Amino acid sequence: MTANPTDVITLVNVYSVEPERQDELVDLLYRTADELMRHQPGFITAHIYRSMDGTRVTNYAQWRSMADFQAVQQLPEAAKYVKASAELGASDPHVYTVASVHTA
Repeated sequence: MTANPTDVITLVNVYSVEPERQDELVDLLYRTADELMRHQPGFITAHIYRSMDGTRVTNYAQWRSMADFQAVQQLPEAAKYVKASAELGASDPHVYTVASVHTA
């Protein structure tokens, strides 16, 4: 069953990164989503965006509930990815609920 988009929680984490390290951070976030996050209960989706000027990477991820999101943060395996990403760029994470969805 697909979650109602207004019932999920959304992580938006914007990283500031040196342009020469942008690809490295994108690759790390890809591996984090592929190897760990997508296998966790409550995971819905992850989108990784790179800014065209090379100075930002944004991770947009959705989880079924805050409890699911918090549970994955407690995993020892998650700590290694957090540490590695912090070495590549400063992050500014925030958690949101969906207020509105518009599609064509």
